[in-house]
Amino acid sequence: MEREKRNDTSFSRKRSFTFGAYGGVDRFTCGDETRPESAEDNILDILDSPASESKRFLSASSNQRDTELFEIIEKLQGSRIDEQRCEFPLPLKSQLLTIGGELPLILPSKLGGYWIDPPLERLVDVSPTSSHYGIDPESYDIMERDGEAKIYHEFFRSRYHHSFTAVDPSLGPLVLSVCLEEEENKLRVILRMKECSLNGVFSVSLFPNIPSAVELSKMLCDRVTVSKFEVVSYLKAPELITAFDEHRVSPNFKFGVLYQKDGQFTEEDILSNNDESEEFKEFLSMLGETIQLQGFTGFRGGLDVCHGQTGSEAVFTSFHGREIMFHVATKLPFTEGDPQQLQRKRHIGNDIVALVYQEGQTPFLSDVIKSHFLHCFLVVRRIQKGEETGGVAYQVTKKPDHTELIIPVKKIGVSVTAREDVPPFGPVIPDPPIFSDRSLLREFLLTKLINAEISCYKAERFSKLELRTRSSLLESLQAELSTRSQCMMGDPSLSALPSSEGVRGASEGSGGFIENFKRAIRVRSHSFETLGVPRKTGGSASQKPKTEKDGESDKSPGPLADSLGPAELKDQTSPQEET
Repeated sequence: MEREKRNDTSFSRKRSFTFGAYGGVDRFTCGDETRPESAEDNILDILDSPASESKRFLSASSNQRDTELFEIIEKLQGSRIDEQRCEFPLPLKSQLLTIGGELPLILPSKLGGYWIDPPLERLVDVSPTSSHYGIDPESYDIMERDGEAKIYHEFFRSRYHHSFTAVDPSLGPLVLSVCLEEEENKLRVILRMKECSLNGVFSVSLFPNIPSAVELSKMLCDRVTVSKFEVVSYLKAPELITAFDEHRVSPNFKFGVLYQKDGQFTEEDILSNNDESEEFKEFLSMLGETIQLQGFTGFRGGLDVCHGQTGSEAVFTSFHGREIMFHVATKLPFTEGDPQQLQRKRHIGNDIVALVYQEGQTPFLSDVIKSHFLHCFLVVRRIQKGEETGGVAYQVTKKPDHTELIIPVKKIGVSVTAREDVPPFGPVIPDPPIFSDRSLLREFLLTKLINAEISCYKAERFSKLELRTRSSLLESLQAELSTRSQCMMGDPSLSALPSSEGVRGASEGSGGFIENFKRAIRVRSHSFETLGVPRKTGGSASQKPKTEKDGESDKSPGPLADSLGPAELKDQTSPQEET
């Protein structure tokens, strides 16, 4: 009878509680399926034994089960903790290196696309008394944006020479200049194409006779297929050619200056700073002079010098014959309720290079400022080296009376980041990248800023824009020279060109890239009309010849304006917009 009851009990429904990663689960099991038969028999035998023995066994068995249960729970919880562990994303784990005992000045973008100099792995701890700065300021050479732009002005305009034009089926418009230097018995040649200008010097002894324009052009570029060049007989052609060759040469530069406080990681925080610390003011005074914009007559860098719409002050300097205007964020207008501070970003976001001054140890993220034009950042930070010295080292100098004078020497760390398609540029950052000499730091920064902008023009975005600009200007130059030359030769099919379309002198004014492009389209369209070539128009009312607006005829092609994007360039390609 008892055996039957035990069998019924073994098939009774029992409730178990399974601890898992997400809590408990109720489960009903069959006794035969969950326990081996031997264990069941042992328990049944013990139940038949005296009560004391039964209690002792059950107590020991219960303690063992509790121990095993807690071990299982601990293992499960441990696996949950391991599952929640994760690697810190770069660069927060492995690249938080230090410079002078501090965080790095720049951290790379999570999306990549930027290079940093010096690399994070090269940063080293610097002793406060270190005096090795590595670079001689005499080696701070400023790059030339177009080293061959002034060859025509230097070697051709002062000598008797000839120029020729042609339109090649594959290369497009060509403008060739040839100069015979009899005293040195050599030929100097320049061939202007859409992509670039090629120049060469050939000895006259290489030719039995003076070579033709076609032969000279093929010696410079074997892709030339044109069979004939037209002679340029226009008297003012040298002025037009000089203006084209030097359209990229400009002695003026503009750079943004950002002020980053400790703990500021976002663009909105950095652009919203209004107050300037004494250290930041001292840094600005090193860069240049704080000037009043009202009535300022130097290079203004797009700032308003009449109505005060871009603030009342700016920082300006002259450096080795070049004028530099700094767009200091804290001096540009601040707009309440505008977290993006568009009045500030419209200037700094249209610069190509910006300088970042840091206070504290918050690194600058390479892509924190969203802009299509900003391609390079120079970041500087005052090195805080020890509380006992207040962030400065001390230098002992001799006074005129031979007494010693202890003066503080402030150390500035420097780092550079640029987009990956920007080629490296000098001067080389010293190792370690620390400056303590104020004049040396100024020389380094201004040279580095100028070279950074020139190097950025080689990036893909700007190189495409410049190629399009050069192509349009060369087309207009070739059409202008050809049309004027035919008029000089008395071609009866051509009528005299209006005086308002006169040559823009190379030294009179600077209209910027927008005016250059408008002028190029105007001249090209007018040349086609004069030659009797029809051109496409958007409406019947705009097919008559167009003349320039008053006051524009005396402006010459100026340097390329940096702040024009591809969309704006596209808007300038319709000659019907000019009246």
